[in-house]
Formats: sequence, C-alpha cells, structure tokens
Amino acid sequence: MISDARIIAARVLARVWSTEAFAAAALDAELGRHSGMDPRDAGLATELVYGVLRTEAALVARLSALTPKGKLDLPSPIARAHVLMAAYTICFLDRVPTFAAVNEAVGAIRSEGDVRTGSFANAILRKLSAEVEAKGRPSLLEAASASAPGWLRGSLRRSLGRSAAEAYLAAGPVPPPLGLSLALSEDRAAWIARLREVCPEGTFEEGHASPRAILVRGAGDVRRLPGAGTAWIVQEEGAQVVALALGARRGERVLDACAGRGNKTWLLGDEVGPEGAVDAADLYAAKLERLKEGSAGRAARATYAVDWAARTGAFAEVPEDYDRVLVDAPCSGVGTLRRRPEIALRRTAEDVKRLSELQTAIVRNAATRVKDGGRLVFAVCSVLREEAEEVVERLVGEGSETGVRLEKLPIEAELPRAILGEGATSFRLLPHVQGTDGYFVAGFLVRKG
Repeated sequence: MISDARIIAARVLARVWSTEAFAAAALDAELGRHSGMDPRDAGLATELVYGVLRTEAALVARLSALTPKGKLDLPSPIARAHVLMAAYTICFLDRVPTFAAVNEAVGAIRSEGDVRTGSFANAILRKLSAEVEAKGRPSLLEAASASAPGWLRGSLRRSLGRSAAEAYLAAGPVPPPLGLSLALSEDRAAWIARLREVCPEGTFEEGHASPRAILVRGAGDVRRLPGAGTAWIVQEEGAQVVALALGARRGERVLDACAGRGNKTWLLGDEVGPEGAVDAADLYAAKLERLKEGSAGRAARATYAVDWAARTGAFAEVPEDYDRVLVDAPCSGVGTLRRRPEIALRRTAEDVKRLSELQTAIVRNAATRVKDGGRLVFAVCSVLREEAEEVVERLVGEGSETGVRLEKLPIEAELPRAILGEGATSFRLLPHVQGTDGYFVAGFLVRKG
C-alpha cells in the first residue's frame, strides 16, 4: 500500500517542478480534496513537500554518488518525487521506518508501469539506507544550506554571517504557523481563550514579535472562526511588525504605498482611528479592487493605481501631505523561504540587483508624497544586504531629482526591545530568531526643498 500522504506529496512536488506552481498553494489544493484525511497523514505530506524542496540538491548529490554513472537520472517528476521523498525520510525522519519508505517509493513507481525505474530506485535507496545506518544521519541544517543556490548562500553570509545564514536556511517550523492580527480594541488573551473553546483541535498562542499577533496551528480554515474580518484578520506576524513600525498615531494621514491585498492598510486604519485617514496605492488596479471588497476596504479612504517607479498612473492624484508613508516594496521574497522554499531556485543574483534598483526608485518617488518633516518607512520581505542596507545608503547618499532629501531616523514604534533597539534606524526580523518571516525595515525623515 502507498500512503495518501506520499501520493499527495508526490503530486505537489511534480507540479512545482513541472509547472512552477507554488508549493503552499498546490499542497492546500491537494489537502482540500482530502478533507477527511488523518491530520498525521496531512502533517507527513506537508513535511515531505517542504523537506524535499529545502534539501533537494543535497539529496540528489547523495543519491547520485551511489549510482553507477554518478548521476540521478529519473524519467518523470513523479518518479523523482517518490525517490527524493524516500531519501528525505531515510536521512531525516526517524519516526518512519526505512523499509517502509523504500517499499512505498518502489511500489509507487512500479504502479506507474515503470518496473525498470522501480528496480533502480530500490537499489539506490537500499544503498542510501545502508550508508546512513553505518555512518549516521546527515545534518538537516547542512543539507538545507548546501541545497540553496550558491549566489543565495553567498549573499546571506555577507548579510548575516556564516552561522546565521545556515540557521536562516534551515529555520523552522515548516510550514510556519498562521498569523492572526487583532484589532487594537480587542483583548488578545480573551480571544485566545475563545478560539480555543470553539476550535479545541487547533492551537492558539500569543505571538512574540507583534503585540497584536495570535499564532494558529491545526485549526483548518480560520475564516470560519468567530471574529474573522472584524475583530481580526489573517496576517503573518512579521507583516504586522512592518506596519506597526510606521508608528502611525491617532488622527494622522497615512499612505500605504504598496498595499497589495491591504492587510497593512487595515492595521494602519486601526492605528490612526476614525479621526485619521489611510489611503492605499498599488501598481495593480485589480489588487485595489479586491482590497476594497475585503476588510481593508472599510479602512481605506481612497485608492490609487500608481506605478511609483515610472511616476505614472494616478501618481499626480496622490496627495502630498501625508504624515507617514509605508513602502513595503516589491522584492526577491527570500524572507518567505520557510513557506515558499521553491523561490530560492526561481530567483537569481541579477533579479536581486534589478529589484534593488526598483526599490530605490519607488521609495524616492513615494517620498514626494510625505509632508516636509514627515516620516517614511521602507520595508522588504528580504534580509539580503542588496535589498536592505545598500538601498538605504543609496537613498541617503545620492541626490534626487525629486527635490526630496531622506535622512536616517530612529523608528518610532511600540515593539519588543529585542527587535527594535534604542535609537535604531533599521532592523531585521529573522525566522530563526523571532519566528517570523524574514524582513528588513528602515526609517527615514523626509525633507523637502
């Protein structure tokens, strides 16, 4: 028998490799079609998908060394998925018997009518099993680090240091918990108690980085729970910190310059209250339409479809007297590696350079919408220096044709001291430290004239 967990995981991996699907979305879709599945099997399928994607290169190298030609040559994505899942199990999962992992992989491949590949898989997986039994299990941290592209490993080491870079690449849990962002008026302890009562199968606990965060595991579709869209919204904890870092105050006028789906717009609207105003801008008008239809639609006073880099679209219509502007800029997304491990193989060093230049242009032009003496916060879901300190230095070190000057400024926000040190003008969030996605955040004072 081949377990449902391995069948589902193999389908997801094959889709990721064949169609460049995102693992999280593909896995959610597969698990949704098996709603009655034992949670333990769903958990195994999840671990196999994310585990294989994070250690793929290391697994392939190890298996290749055991083949006569020194190359792992498999005829289909499904066969590749079953072989790598078995290898991951042998190397890193002590709760699953080795013989069972090998037998299921071989059986799955043979069930596809490929007896020859099944025999090949049987041989190399048994060799791997014997090797691991003789020498011990390899390090998951080292395997995850070795599987990252060379350019990414190098950039992370330059940005974080060698040991921190390895910890970053191997950070768990995978996938991370779901984050809920509470409205300012809500009591977090009371909501945790209520959610535990109505959903005893789930786990609910306080976040550590955001004072608004509740972290959720095993609760299924949280949109069915009380308070959804009113008392709280779904929002990753690090993203909450980014919005809070703007330091928006009651009665202020604020712009969410790269609003996307509007989760930060919702939080900022809550911060400034009915006396203030929050506007939302984004490159894509379709995203703004969805924003207006959701919870953020009640928070946004106005929306603007703007290409900040080119100063086109509704750029001229956006007011120029905001107290604060948040620029959560387009980036490489390497801060999301725990939930999107495939992104490491879809980005290049050239992409990072291009995005870094785009971020610089977006911030310069968005800064023209801040009043003289106002504040701007720049953020990216990345921890790479190229998208962080190097962007900041360009912004404060070069002249601008916009007539706006940016100065580094300590970030004003009520955040844990471990995140925001005294007088800090920037900070990072790291999955292996704060448990959030990876972010870089920097604060600026805006001067005009």
